[in-house]
Amino acid sequence: SAVGRGPEVPFRSEAYRISAIARGKELRLTLSALDPAAALSQDLVFRFGMSGSFRLCPAADLPRHAHLRFLTRESPPRALCFVDARRFGSWRLGDAWQPERGPCVVSEYQAFRENVLKNLDDKAFDKPICEALLNQKYFNGIGNYLRAEILYRLKIPPFEKARTVLEALKDQQRESQKKDPTLTLSKKVKLMRENLDLLELCHTVPIEVIRAEEQQFDPEHSDNYATFKNWLQCYLVPGMSSLRDHSGRTIWFQGDPGPMAPKGQKPRKILCKKRAQLKAEPEALTPKVTSHTLKRCHRAAVNSPKSDEKEEGDGLRKGRARRRRKVITAPALPESEVLLNTKRSCKMSARRGRGGA
Repeated sequence: SAVGRGPEVPFRSEAYRISAIARGKELRLTLSALDPAAALSQDLVFRFGMSGSFRLCPAADLPRHAHLRFLTRESPPRALCFVDARRFGSWRLGDAWQPERGPCVVSEYQAFRENVLKNLDDKAFDKPICEALLNQKYFNGIGNYLRAEILYRLKIPPFEKARTVLEALKDQQRESQKKDPTLTLSKKVKLMRENLDLLELCHTVPIEVIRAEEQQFDPEHSDNYATFKNWLQCYLVPGMSSLRDHSGRTIWFQGDPGPMAPKGQKPRKILCKKRAQLKAEPEALTPKVTSHTLKRCHRAAVNSPKSDEKEEGDGLRKGRARRRRKVITAPALPESEVLLNTKRSCKMSARRGRGGA
């Protein structure tokens, strides 16, 4: 596309095949001409940024921000598009992975694990564990939501020193080997499942996402995206706390942030305790409302003067109160007939009142 930041792709063929392989946070596409006489091929290595993805769609109905398109010859034609709304993603020509990226947490687990444990003297592990997990030299494939989910499952404070957390794994591994070196493979696997460590979860949690149904995590389909949000246990989950790390990225967690938390910040929560409880137990917090009472609340919302509106709508947001339409002034209903201390029913009556007005 005209606004795409990637380089032009010097490849032209009447018929070609696209194959792909992933490594950590990078994806390599190989374009291969089907004509054996042509012997043409071209490699592209992609980084997705925060919003990059591939989509197959009708060529006549391209999505917005489709920065690179591969067209089919069928009728009507379709297009395989690299879509990136924020344009943080990129592609480059050639088949080389970025040299500063370590082994993939999914496809090269043993090499990934060894790469971390044998380099614990690196200054990268002087940082908090939540920041070390974003270092692609050692954790190639781990991103912001994955680090939150991994640390939450293990109850590790995000601002604990990375070396402290990982050296404990090294010692634990040595001890398990000393205790019983004659363990069978099946028993070793069973022990690993019962005593998961951080490096193992860096491997298994991404696999959970990969194995999920393809459409499950598409943010353009609200029903499917809701399934992904339900899978999340920590990231953007009501009741969890958040802090900005030293790089400015937000980390979500529960409990104590740890000794290396940035100074001058206080953990913030998505929802206050009362609203989170309301979402979890709406019936326990909402009184029974009859249809007769709702009608009276409806009339009160339509006919109440502005001065009374401010008093009765104390629990409503100011912005919403400003957006209310002007209503005809009329005497307020007797206090005994107004439903008291029911924020939910007040909001319902306000909405109905605007419609009636």
